[in-house]
Amino acid sequence: MKKALFMIVGLVACILFLSESSLSSAASGQAAPVASNIIVNPSFEDMDGAAPKGWFQATHQGRGVFEIDAAVAHSGGRSAKISSAEGGDLSWSTVAPVKPFSKYRLSGWIKTQDVKPLGRARGALFNIHGLDPLQTKPIVGTQDWTRVELLFDTEANDALQINGLFGGWGRATGAAWFDDVRLELLSSKPMNPTAAIDAARTGAPISKYIYGQFIEHLGRCIYQGLWAEMLEDRKFYYPVGDKDSPWKAVGDARNVRMNPIRPYVGVHAPEIRLRGNGDAGGVVQENLAVIKGKGYTGRIVLAADPGALPIRVSLVWGAGMNDRQTLTISDLTTGYKTVPLSFKAEASSAAARLEIASTGKEAFLVGTLSLMPEDNVDGFRPDVLKVLKELDSPVYRWPGGNFVSGYNWRDGLGDPDKRPPRKNPAWLGVEHHDVGIHEFLNFCRLLGTDPYISVNSGQGNETQAADEVEYANGAAETPMGRLRAANGHPQPWVVKFWSIGNEMYGGWQLGSMPLADYVKKHARFAQAMRAKDPSIRLVAVGAVGSWSEGMLAANAEAMDLMSEHFYCGEMPGLMGHVAQIPREVKRIADAHRKYRTSIPALQGKDIRVALDEWNYWYGPHVFGELGTRYFLKDGLGIAAGLHEYFRQSDIIYMANYAQTVNVIGAIKTTKTAAEFETTGLVLKLYRAHYGTVPIKVGGAPEPLDVAAAWKEGKKVLTVAVVNPTREAQTLPLIWSGVSVPKSARLYLITGNDPQAYNDPGKEPVIKIQEVPNVPFGSRLTVPPMSVSLYEVQVGK
Repeated sequence: MKKALFMIVGLVACILFLSESSLSSAASGQAAPVASNIIVNPSFEDMDGAAPKGWFQATHQGRGVFEIDAAVAHSGGRSAKISSAEGGDLSWSTVAPVKPFSKYRLSGWIKTQDVKPLGRARGALFNIHGLDPLQTKPIVGTQDWTRVELLFDTEANDALQINGLFGGWGRATGAAWFDDVRLELLSSKPMNPTAAIDAARTGAPISKYIYGQFIEHLGRCIYQGLWAEMLEDRKFYYPVGDKDSPWKAVGDARNVRMNPIRPYVGVHAPEIRLRGNGDAGGVVQENLAVIKGKGYTGRIVLAADPGALPIRVSLVWGAGMNDRQTLTISDLTTGYKTVPLSFKAEASSAAARLEIASTGKEAFLVGTLSLMPEDNVDGFRPDVLKVLKELDSPVYRWPGGNFVSGYNWRDGLGDPDKRPPRKNPAWLGVEHHDVGIHEFLNFCRLLGTDPYISVNSGQGNETQAADEVEYANGAAETPMGRLRAANGHPQPWVVKFWSIGNEMYGGWQLGSMPLADYVKKHARFAQAMRAKDPSIRLVAVGAVGSWSEGMLAANAEAMDLMSEHFYCGEMPGLMGHVAQIPREVKRIADAHRKYRTSIPALQGKDIRVALDEWNYWYGPHVFGELGTRYFLKDGLGIAAGLHEYFRQSDIIYMANYAQTVNVIGAIKTTKTAAEFETTGLVLKLYRAHYGTVPIKVGGAPEPLDVAAAWKEGKKVLTVAVVNPTREAQTLPLIWSGVSVPKSARLYLITGNDPQAYNDPGKEPVIKIQEVPNVPFGSRLTVPPMSVSLYEVQVGK
């Protein structure tokens, strides 16, 4: 997963209402009689304070200066200027409503002064944001005012972001001026959707693994998400009282010191020195969430001088003297001892706290501690497991992601309280290694899903990877098998899917390297891992273009699948936002289909794609690090993406939605509740009810996205329709190869607002609605902003 993605916000929302009139008028099919300019404030003459009305600034990388220049203009009195001395990729941008599936002309004037593209940068140009390669001719060097233009088709977009771009896919230096920008409608075609479904024409079976998931040690995905541990930094990675620590001192903070000589785990432990004057001293963690009547269990590791006894551990849920339960611990020595904890909350609170304190003298140390709700399932949250069982994903990828390139899998072995806390190597926060390979594979057992493990080919080596394979799959008499048995699991887990590394082409990745070096490293890993278990299926790092081509050419014998990743940001316009996901799926599938004919090493081989990270990624982090919220419009896009996976079933074998919980997740949680996002509802719906043998769909379904498939046995037909417009659509169906009944069962996801979302702990706004008997056959009426999945009984 990349650490940074551009996020376009700002003016988009204020123009979305214009898209509705654009879409409905497109149905006329008439060319515009007058080529009027759609751009607002095209010559930058109208100002709102210091900013031009209708335009905003976007910095994609590097640095630069944005100006409205009143001394230089192609016409009128102003132009928009961008300059950079050290290199920048920046734009003056605006959003314009357009008619989908229509032809337009974009034009404008550019003046440059000593513009020098750096690396792969282009220069100064106009482009359509997010629709590469829709761009005008770039202007470089020093040029007087030059007109440039671009003719293009809007495809499934109802609004577009137009950029006056400086740099472009790289940085540039110098200065450029932009003026007199025009966007003109040339022609449009009617949108009268029809779908022709030939039930006799089927494609390659849809792999169940396209409904895969991905969990990474990042943010609140595993800890504070899947895992039931209530305490943060339970092993005291940060000193008590540090700005990053959730722990505070009880009493005088000067009495709490970190002792580096007597750590229980890690490099130090909090030592509380008591004054002997009756004042309490200790440590406390606040902002815990408890529920009335619920039990909480755990353990604490303590060491104490005789004078410090007794130590009191209290769960506190209110301000009153009786709003707590206290355990008194007197049986301690100067050596560490593990003591069980058990509490029952008598009131609900989102601001509970756990205190460890004494009013004695001398000193005591807290080695580590843990607290979980007593209904945890082998350490996992039961409410989250319940939702995940409904999701029913057949495979989970773990532990990363960027995280894996700095991860030593052995840190996750043995007694959880003795596993070392470390700074997360790729993200924020601390990794306590409470969830290691044992816990992950037990998680897969609890869900009845297949594990998919990534090994560290960044800072790790092939010996470590091979040892991990042997630990998971080797017989009990192998060296790693004996270690596994000693850690409590004599029988092999027999993990089938293994990926060698993650995004090793990217500078954000720990241990990234040039392709020429990595093809050799991958080959070493594959050889060493297969030597431990020849039956495993290896997934290689891919990225469409020269990297994937080079990996396939050099290592076709050393892989079974090739990984690809993509993420989409927010696009202006509802239709354009939805269309991104299927467009990216198709781009990747088309590239790999081409590789099969252009790369000799692939002749006779069937190396399919594991699209093991895909999703939208934009917006504020509401649910912790990368904890973005998803809306109805995102659910529509994920559904359209699934449709494209169905159409590419011969080339895409696996797809892992990234990620499962909180972190750009299909499920969001509070400390006490879990709920499906709109995207998760879509994945749940299709996994449960959509067929497995794709059927050919023809006709002209635009602006709808229509897919059909047989369920196993060909007695049940499924038809799914995504309507990414704000209007109800009538869809005539032309059938062949099957006689369909006049009614069907409908599963529907819809809402009144494309920005509608669900929140954990609250009644969901977006749900899966089941209607057991709806009209079906030659014509469907599809609600606006909806996913409709029909189950049709065609045989007994």
